[in-house]
Amino acid sequence: MHKDQKDNSKTGSRGSYPGVPRVAVGAVVIYKGLFLLVQRGAPPALGEWSIPGGKIRLGETMHQAAEREVLEETGIVIRAGDPVFTFDLIQRDHQGRVLFHYVIVDLWADYVSGKIRAGTDAVNAAWIGPESFSAYDLSQTTLDLLSKITDKHPFSGV
Repeated sequence: MHKDQKDNSKTGSRGSYPGVPRVAVGAVVIYKGLFLLVQRGAPPALGEWSIPGGKIRLGETMHQAAEREVLEETGIVIRAGDPVFTFDLIQRDHQGRVLFHYVIVDLWADYVSGKIRAGTDAVNAAWIGPESFSAYDLSQTTLDLLSKITDKHPFSGV
């Protein structure tokens, strides 16, 4: 760890300057041909649109974490499934120190119930179709993932 970095790995901090990488999940939810997306209200990726998700809590499975995070961020109840995509989100500050480091596992998820509303770390939440992606500030990783999915699946109400 850099001498100026704080070890927040055992604290309740929002994850900045971690002592170790943190594990998080996302949920890829498609309902009536639309993707469930949120606009982030906290760093990292503040203001960007991405799939909903967040940190896994100690003792929580990936599936439980995805279901909890989606409910908290969007008001939507899901059933989390298999992993579909895994990536590192590493963000450095102006001095090159690791500000955030998450290993994120995105899971397929089925819509179960609920009306969409933004909550917790999301400032906005919406069902968005592939034809509208360009109108949103999607993170590059989210755009890459959603593009792969839409290329493989015909979108007549997936």
